Parts: sequence; structure tokens; C-alpha cells
Amino acid sequence: MTAAFSEPAAGIDGDGWLDGALRVASPNCDARPDGAVVSLIVVHAISLPPAQFGGDEIVRLFTNRLDPAAHPYFETISSLRVSAHFLIRRDGGLIQFVSCRQRAWHAGLSSWQGRSRCNDFSLGIELEGCDELPFEEAQYGGLQELLRRLCAHYPIEAVAGHCDVAPGRKTDPGPFFDWRRLATLGRLPGVPG
Repeated sequence: MTAAFSEPAAGIDGDGWLDGALRVASPNCDARPDGAVVSLIVVHAISLPPAQFGGDEIVRLFTNRLDPAAHPYFETISSLRVSAHFLIRRDGGLIQFVSCRQRAWHAGLSSWQGRSRCNDFSLGIELEGCDELPFEEAQYGGLQELLRRLCAHYPIEAVAGHCDVAPGRKTDPGPFFDWRRLATLGRLPGVPG
């Protein structure tokens, strides 16, 4: 169900879909406001069930097909209508759920540098992970490549965590996420170091 990057120079097509990513369209998106410019990337972490990896539950959540009876935790979230533009699996595989031209429903109630409604002007990247465990090498490699490509295509001013745009409400990507690894890339604006 995952796809790795096939060629580093691959781009984003005119409809906002990234070459080399597995496309699984989510209905949980809508049009960005007129004149909105993508200038922020928000990094998230998700695992379903919590702290468990490798299943199709994240895909099911983002496509409104999560079975509330499959796990006790799912009863509490099955009615959510959420998505992200991208998911990077533990093995580095990449799935795209929402066109970069559309507004994915990933940040919720949020603000960045005085601007509210971060979904309007951001791209959301979910890493399969949780607050309690480190991320995998393959995920950092995939994230670095994805960020390079997105920053080459959009006027990105900053890369922030969900915890940065929704402080007090969200903690992801969590204490095990290594921001210094992204800062060493250079050319990535606003990456916390």
C-alpha cells in the first residue's frame, strides 16, 4: 500500500499531485480561499491504534472508512473528518491523500505567526509515529526529500510541528522527532534547530 520515491527530481503535476507518491484520494478537503499561497508545512505524527504501526487504519481514517468496532480507541475517533496531504510510513513509503492545490483538514484550530486557520496556507505531512517512540531512518530520508521537492515548488517560509501551530492542544510530532536533522539540510526556511 506504500510507494517510495522513484526519482528524486520528479515534480508536482498541474493538479497538485506528487510524482512517485501512491495516490489515495481523501474526501476530507476543500478549496483553499481565493488568493491563498502555500507558505507553511506542518509536520504531524499519527498511529492507529496508538503506538501501533503498519496497518491500514490511517488510510481508513483519512477516507472515512474506519470501523469503530475494530478497536476500542476507534470508537472515539471514527466520526472525525480529517486528512493530510501526505503520509510517510515507517518504511519511508509515501502516500498522498489531498492535492497540494486543495486544503487538507489537518491542523484544526491553529495559528502561525499571527495568522489563524493554518489549513488555508499550509501543507500537512503526517509521519507514522507517536510521542513515545523514535522515528525511522527511512522516514527522515523520505521527509527530507519531500521537503526539498515542496520547497522547490512553493514559496515555503517555514516548517513547523503541529505542536507549534496548536500549542497546548497538540504535541506531535513529539519529543522523539529530531528537528536538527532537518535543519542540517539548509535551504529549508524556518526549520526549528
